[in-house]
Amino acid sequence: MAPRKQPSERQRRLGAELRKLRTRSGISGDQAAVMLDADRARISNIEAGRLDVSRNRLYMVLREYDCPPGAYFDGLMELAQDSGKGWWDEYRETQGRRALDLVELESRATRVRAHEPSVIPGLLQTEDYARGVLSSIEGDHRNLDRWVRFRMERQRVLAELETYHAVIHESALRMRVGDTGTMRKQLLKLIEICRMPHVTVQIFPFDMGPYPSHTRSFVLFGGTAPELDTLYREHPTSADFIGDGDRIAEYASMFERLASLALAPIDPAAAPEAQGAGDSLSLLQHVLYELR
Repeated sequence: MAPRKQPSERQRRLGAELRKLRTRSGISGDQAAVMLDADRARISNIEAGRLDVSRNRLYMVLREYDCPPGAYFDGLMELAQDSGKGWWDEYRETQGRRALDLVELESRATRVRAHEPSVIPGLLQTEDYARGVLSSIEGDHRNLDRWVRFRMERQRVLAELETYHAVIHESALRMRVGDTGTMRKQLLKLIEICRMPHVTVQIFPFDMGPYPSHTRSFVLFGGTAPELDTLYREHPTSADFIGDGDRIAEYASMFERLASLALAPIDPAAAPEAQGAGDSLSLLQHVLYELR
């Protein structure tokens, strides 16, 4: 028997939301099967993300589960309409499920908040910097060129977002990736990216002392409805895609705390005399000076 195809993050999320709605409405799996003229196994497979559900059937399901019209209803319908296919299809042979799920999630997001304690976030990396990072964490370098190109392709989403906000620890500015030229180009790119009006980058300085969240990177993805927001946490060999509202609220609060403690955002348009000694641009320029 051929191995069952692993569900995508989109399929798992839609299935989890349907299970949540069914449970909230007090409908059992057997009752749902009768309502939808399906067997119990099919309901289980849809809720586990192993089976897609058509838009027509999903519309019927949402009505039966008393999901009110609005952004959440529409967002669920969009999840069913989304085929999961995109520019990333050509990389399926060289990229793992985690990376493909991440770019699909990025393609659906309208707002991104990212915290990174040790390296520049992937959406903001230069090609040379990305090559240095990927070559240090990937053991097999035969596909390195494709991995780098994949990361560069991901960056197209940055222009399509409504907002992108990153809080980067100072250690990421000082962690040497590649040679001095690579680091200078990377830091200059950070400044240039901040010319985009919807992009905000703040640096969290060493001077602020220790803070618990510095030990882990995370990304908060916002979409068409708050109920469909996603928390992404990456580990060395795996990743978590979390849709639990309480956990998301916890990390959103943590991000706001980080942003409040970090230096003022990088503002390339600010006149030199308007730059404070304690803003992100001044710190970045200081690190650039040290790299001369």
